[in-house]
Amino acid sequence: MECEVLAIGTELLLGHVVDTNSAWIGQQLALAGISCRYQAKVGDNHERIVDGLQEALSRADAVICCGGLGPTQDDITREAIAEVMGVALRRNADVEARLRERFGGRDVPASNWKQADVPEGASLIMASTGTAPGLVCPVGDKVVYAVPGVPAEMREMVGGAVVPDLVRRSGGQATIRSRFLRVWGVPESKVAEIVAPRLSALEGTPTTIAFLANVAEGVRVRVTTRAAGPGAAAEAERALDREEAELRALLGDAVGGIDDEDLEVVVARLLEGSGLRLAVAESLTGGLVATRLTSVPGASVWFAGGVVSYGSDVKRSLLGVGEGPVVSERAAREMAAGVARLLGADVGLSLTGVAGPEPQDGQPVGTVFVCLSWPPPGQVSALALSGDRRLVRERAATYALDILRHALLARGPALRGS
Repeated sequence: MECEVLAIGTELLLGHVVDTNSAWIGQQLALAGISCRYQAKVGDNHERIVDGLQEALSRADAVICCGGLGPTQDDITREAIAEVMGVALRRNADVEARLRERFGGRDVPASNWKQADVPEGASLIMASTGTAPGLVCPVGDKVVYAVPGVPAEMREMVGGAVVPDLVRRSGGQATIRSRFLRVWGVPESKVAEIVAPRLSALEGTPTTIAFLANVAEGVRVRVTTRAAGPGAAAEAERALDREEAELRALLGDAVGGIDDEDLEVVVARLLEGSGLRLAVAESLTGGLVATRLTSVPGASVWFAGGVVSYGSDVKRSLLGVGEGPVVSERAAREMAAGVARLLGADVGLSLTGVAGPEPQDGQPVGTVFVCLSWPPPGQVSALALSGDRRLVRERAATYALDILRHALLARGPALRGS
């Protein structure tokens, strides 16, 4: 069973609204074992919606149309589907009654009545919210579903009616599951090179590997597998467990979190397991590291606090940085030791550097020094980061957290296995 998604609305093409609906629908289809090979967006234009539907139906068994069921003039999904079906629209008495009930005795605006127009042969999907019903529209041996673009209404209809109907039509139980391994400190090309033996080993199996890179957040290695029949979900999870073990054996400590586990969550777990308390001194990142760390619940147990020592005078008076360049290994070392001393922490982490747009202290834009004052006198890492001011700052924060992660892992097997 293959299903495509067609998101409808000119606002999506103009970038005024981000299409999160298609992503969510794709996730639900995968969990149900329904393949989704294409997703598309189309504006509020009758001919283009018809073309989009016909093209999708030429490839897939089903299409989910999202949006265009409202009461305004640009809501024309019903009309387009009726043309693709080759039928007329008919006013539905049940929807009319529902509209009167929803308006509680007040006059129903004339434009709302179009929401009661249903293509002949279509059935309705009623929801607890909203005024527009969803539609299940047969097109020969295929089917088009129409759901509202309002996320809450869409999710209720897709989860409660569309996906169960697709599963019934597919004639079996199946699931498509994915797991993401979060890799930091290794470029995408190197990750692909290391993992290459697994891609070869998985040829001809229902399990695949793909790579998703982010210049600020590292590489995510996606493992996806499909299983069918009774116990499909458990079988898929076992396959993911096996492949995760294979990939960890190849990538080692470069693998940090799993799925949505951000770097700060992994660092938090390691700090808590170590019994150490951390303090952070930030210059160019302006508090980004502290912000990420304190987003983790329970951070007060292992995070003492941070100092945004942006000005050179603050570095000297508060953290004990001596005279001379503040973008240097020496300054980073003194900042890390100073913030640990000031806040009574076991570990001090510092960042100083040049985010841009101009060089500083004779150092080019992108120069960053990161220091851990643990154990004293502290190891300094010198980084040369590319990108604009925002990207240099974000990447510096990520590198600093990853340096801390590796240092904590090096403490021993107890933390490595946590």
